[in-house]
Amino acid sequence: MIQTSTGPAYRRYCKTLSLKDDPQLIHDYKKVHEAAHIWPEIPAGMKQVGILRMEIYLLGTRLFMIMDTVPDFDHDIAMATLATLPRQQEWEAYVSRFQQTSAEATADEKWQLMEQIFQVELSE
Repeated sequence: MIQTSTGPAYRRYCKTLSLKDDPQLIHDYKKVHEAAHIWPEIPAGMKQVGILRMEIYLLGTRLFMIMDTVPDFDHDIAMATLATLPRQQEWEAYVSRFQQTSAEATADEKWQLMEQIFQVELSE
């Protein structure tokens, strides 16, 4: 759990996923994640299960996600609930064409939780 100086605590999860090694598919994957192209049901569902903020970064074919959630977030329950929300399964099938995964995989099956191996608190 992370306590901020400007607000309440939150939980952070970091995940990873690999894209297919195809420059056009990677370009297209980035395009479908632009604000104008994200289906509105997707962020609405994330908010509903307690996700406060999500960022995705790309290096080559490797994606890295930072997901900040409410303090009492239960990852397994939230991901199972998210998979049942409107258009979520359709979105997962849609983006699977870019990913090294199957069209039937849920977001939780695709995105693998990463282990934190280092943290340092630096104060001014």
